[in-house]
Formats: sequence, structure tokens, C-alpha cells
Amino acid sequence: MTAGSPLARLIRAAAGDRAAAGERCDLCAADVPDDHRHLYDGERDEVLCACRPCSLLFVRGAASEGHYRLIPQRRIRLPPLDTEPLGVPVGLAFFVPRTDGTVVAHYPSPAGPAQWEVDAAAWQRVATACPRLTTVAPDVEALLVNTARALRHHWIVPIDDCLRLVALVRQEWRGLSGGARVWPAIEGFFADLTTARSTP
Repeated sequence: MTAGSPLARLIRAAAGDRAAAGERCDLCAADVPDDHRHLYDGERDEVLCACRPCSLLFVRGAASEGHYRLIPQRRIRLPPLDTEPLGVPVGLAFFVPRTDGTVVAHYPSPAGPAQWEVDAAAWQRVATACPRLTTVAPDVEALLVNTARALRHHWIVPIDDCLRLVALVRQEWRGLSGGARVWPAIEGFFADLTTARSTP
């Protein structure tokens, strides 16, 4: 993870490092509110902040031929899935289909996200059991899974939600086991998803 990567920027923002200066649009440098939209830059594989005027270009399709894509806002809670075929070593992970047909899995950790490529046949089996997974937009949406402890969550979410979760885990983790703050923070994150969820 480089200092200028989207994950590093979100971690700094979560920690308050940019609070004084405020967020700016990565396209035109205008100030943006806390609830601003994000774009995916397919050439650099980065997530960028976007002000309302810039994001509207992509909502309306005026810039649809470029390498920027507006990250969706839908959040759909799925019924419980058997994700064991995907090879998840922990109870908290997210899976991002890519435009080349591969699926990359990530799990948050205090050192940042670890990742591996999911077996294509295994992903297809899970998607066959849950056809909604075939609607996940490549690069900009993910299957988010939380089966840690007593929690059971399976969601289709925007990729920027996943990056916020990674930043949250990194910010709140203490010691070898995570400490007393990280799991309440994760539970709060999923409670917020439930409140903000949307359907197509």
C-alpha cells in the first residue's frame, strides 16, 4: 500500500488527518462534503473523491466513454450464503469481481487488506446459489461477508464501503487480538449498513 493509494487516503481520513484541510474533488479540486460520491479510475485502479458537479457528469453518462466510473450507492442485504467454497480464512472479507472475469478476495487486518484470487469455479457455484451475485458491477461493487462471532451478514455494497471498513479495522485494532474497540466498531459499521441499505 503506497502513501497515495485510495486505501491510505481513507485511513488518514478515518483517523482525522485530513479533517483540518477538508476533502477535495480529485478531478477539479473543489471542496466536497462528507457524503460526497466516489469514482473508480480504471486506468490506475484507484478510488477518487468527486464533487457533485463532477459526479453528475457520470450519472448522466456524459463521461461514460472515459476510464472513470461512478461508484454505485446500492446496498443489498442477501440471505445467508455458504461462502466456504471461496476459501475465506476469516469471518470478515469482501470479494470484488473484476472486468477480466477474475474475482479478488480481501480481508481487513491491522496491517491493511490481505488479498488472494478466488477460484473461478468456486465463485460460480456460490453465484448459482445466489443469482443476485451476477449483478455485482465489476470493480465498483463487492460481496461483503461477516460471519465472525455471532454476526451473519452478506451484502452487495459499493467498493468504497469496503475501503471504509478496512480503514476502520486498521484505526481501531489494538494488540494481537484487536482489543476491546475493534469489534464494537465493526458491529456499528454493519448496523449503519442496515440503516442505509437500498434495493435496486
